[in-house]
Amino acid sequence: MRATNRLSAKGVAALDKGKFADGAGLWLVKPEKSRGKWVLRVVVHGRRREMGLGAFPAVSLSEARSMADNARQRVRLGQDPVKERQHQRREAIRSLHLLKDVAQDAFDSRKSSLKGDGAAGRWFTPLKLHILPLLGKLPVGDIDQIDVRDCLQPIWHEKGETARKALNRLAIVLRHAAALGLPVDLQATEKARALLGQSRHKSQNIPALDWREVPAFYASLNEGSIAHLALRLLILTGVRSNPLRHLRTEQIQGDVWTIPAEAMKGRKDATSDFRVPLTSEALSIVEQARTQFARDGFLFPNLRKGVISDATMSRLMERRDMAARPHGFRSSLRDWLAEATDAPREIAETVLGHVAGGKVELAYRRTDFLEQRRALHTRWEAHVTGKTGQLVALASGQR
Repeated sequence: MRATNRLSAKGVAALDKGKFADGAGLWLVKPEKSRGKWVLRVVVHGRRREMGLGAFPAVSLSEARSMADNARQRVRLGQDPVKERQHQRREAIRSLHLLKDVAQDAFDSRKSSLKGDGAAGRWFTPLKLHILPLLGKLPVGDIDQIDVRDCLQPIWHEKGETARKALNRLAIVLRHAAALGLPVDLQATEKARALLGQSRHKSQNIPALDWREVPAFYASLNEGSIAHLALRLLILTGVRSNPLRHLRTEQIQGDVWTIPAEAMKGRKDATSDFRVPLTSEALSIVEQARTQFARDGFLFPNLRKGVISDATMSRLMERRDMAARPHGFRSSLRDWLAEATDAPREIAETVLGHVAGGKVELAYRRTDFLEQRRALHTRWEAHVTGKTGQLVALASGQR
């Protein structure tokens, strides 16, 4: 019998179940008459290797012989065809990872470091709205700068800040994919940025009232409505809208309001609860809101469910044809601190809940300047309520 090519195309179809040699290590293994698989046995570096060449009859005899010849040639060159094919399969599998799946995995891995575990969606939303609809179903390894440019070009000049966030999030996702061992172009986002050019969009700061105009506006908030009370407390404390709207009655102990770390803007840190000193005016507002509006533990609840929206206070100012917005009162307070007091920068920044100083300085700082801030808040209250506008001097030894 011939040493090779022992089988014929017609003959293999008629063979019953069993193992049949074509020669030179090529075998047809048939568990039943109608189907089977091609197997090649070779010796690589003195070690017997066995590799499948596909299913019969999907892979014909001639195709199996061709693949077997190619594998034998690699063996003669000192290569291992089994390992090479395993490597190719791994590369193929990696290329099939879709961007939407990698993006979700990147987000999941970062949840613990995001405020509220990223529940608000601010981290993922730029990807969800502006990247994934067009690129989400592409293998992450196939994405290049042209794809990214075409995706963001429609909003690059109109919504520059949004586009920048989307681009930065995508860069994080690509780095995450690389960490997973996926073949990606880590420079795709930077090259896309170069292709997009300089954005014509100019970011604008949130409009704010001059600190000298705050007393007149504060005096106009005299209806006792939930929006008026919330705005008054916002102005007095200088906090952001989100923690104020979600203020729970148990967060206030005596004359101190403790905002949980996860409610503060920025990364979640179990040690960074923020204490806000409450002045007599602020405590009066808290008591009025507690008596008239508090429900389900919230000081400023919505009429139906949850808490008042961010728009509740903004629309009040819009209806008065004011350019300023609630968040701008933080700027009003900061300007007053700079222009009407001699408060050191680190204390002034702490009033707004900012972290001031380098890593080394912060490592040794053990105070949140509560009493110094209380003195400033008391003077800010006096200014806001129209009682005084005098300069505030902080005693250097005050604690």
